[in-house]
Amino acid sequence: MKSGTADLPLHSGTVPRWLSERMARLGREIVRILVEEQGADAFLSRLSDPFWFQSLGCVMGMDWHSSGITTSVMGALKRGLNPLSRELGVYVCGGRGRFSRATPDEIMNISAAEGLDGDGLVKASRLSAKVDNTCLQDGFQIYLHNFILTREGKWAVVQQGMNQDNAMARRYHWHSPKVNSFVQDPQAAVSGRNQGELINLSDARASEAHNAILDFSGQSRSVQTGELRQLLIPPPHEVHPEDIDPKRLGAVLAAAGESGVTEFSDLLLIQGLGPRTLRSLALVSEIIYGKPCRFDDPARFSFAHGGKDGHPFPVPLKVYDETLQYLGSSLSKSRVDESEKKDSLKRLNALQMRIEAMEKYEADPEKVMAWERENSARFGGRTVGGCAPPRVSGNRAPGGRRSSPRSGRSAPDGQLELF
Repeated sequence: MKSGTADLPLHSGTVPRWLSERMARLGREIVRILVEEQGADAFLSRLSDPFWFQSLGCVMGMDWHSSGITTSVMGALKRGLNPLSRELGVYVCGGRGRFSRATPDEIMNISAAEGLDGDGLVKASRLSAKVDNTCLQDGFQIYLHNFILTREGKWAVVQQGMNQDNAMARRYHWHSPKVNSFVQDPQAAVSGRNQGELINLSDARASEAHNAILDFSGQSRSVQTGELRQLLIPPPHEVHPEDIDPKRLGAVLAAAGESGVTEFSDLLLIQGLGPRTLRSLALVSEIIYGKPCRFDDPARFSFAHGGKDGHPFPVPLKVYDETLQYLGSSLSKSRVDESEKKDSLKRLNALQMRIEAMEKYEADPEKVMAWERENSARFGGRTVGGCAPPRVSGNRAPGGRRSSPRSGRSAPDGQLELF
């Protein structure tokens, strides 16, 4: 059973170096904390959820809805995690084009080092690609294949195909605990926009054709049933209010002190963080500790670090770097300091949940976006087109209060203090 799919508008272009390097660092720290707190299996489980994956890409500063989020996120994870693979027990193989073709050799090398069944894992990698590319002829040709492997031999697959006729891409997610057979109905369902007739040779009714296409070694077993998670991203490039849960966004703003709530002022004082950076950390903490139901509005996570094309607003590099500095690990840090930071993230996430349960705070996404764009230069805002222009009008905070400087001082994240 495939764990999920995502349909995305097909976009071209590259990720600028100033963003790709930050994405690799942020992805590394998020996954490092997730694996250390919850284990490598928890990371694989989340990675196989198309909604969580999209939310991760958004919090990293990628365009919230384009096909490029798959390539850039997996590239960032490979660059960020593989240097720590022996420590974390997580390996990222494959990629796009020639990197995809190198997947079997990468798997065999890892298997030799960890004492795993390399042949079986290579077979799983190849068959997951064959099922989505050959057995299921839905109009999407696979061009990216990533195989994510743990020290215990469990795996996930994130791969993507493109359909140039309708300018769409489709991302496929697999998770080894859910795969009982590559032959008979490995997908709980294959859903998406109606593309007309398709051929599905992984359907149990096509059993007579199986041996003519692939050698599956007669290892078919009963098929596990379940729900296929499917994400359909709309074509418009902009983030619209209907893409955001206003109560969830309101809770994030309140937890960060942007709506007059100061229940978490101890974090502000102890860590010296301003409310704008706290907002980003609140969304990062949700990526790490949030339950699966929290990710059905992935566009909300783009309110952490914006997007490289300026939607919902330019990437605030000063805020991004403060987030990285807070999360970053180093040999010089003590375990006590590391533990305190992780505890702060947990408390920040718990505070969001409590505020949201109050049902008192509801954000207006359009006002938040307008405020971010107005103050973008202050935060070091940048897009693929260049740096954000200086502010030209008033400085009103997202919560509706006009902020004023205290003796000309500004908060650590470059924002005029809100309190």
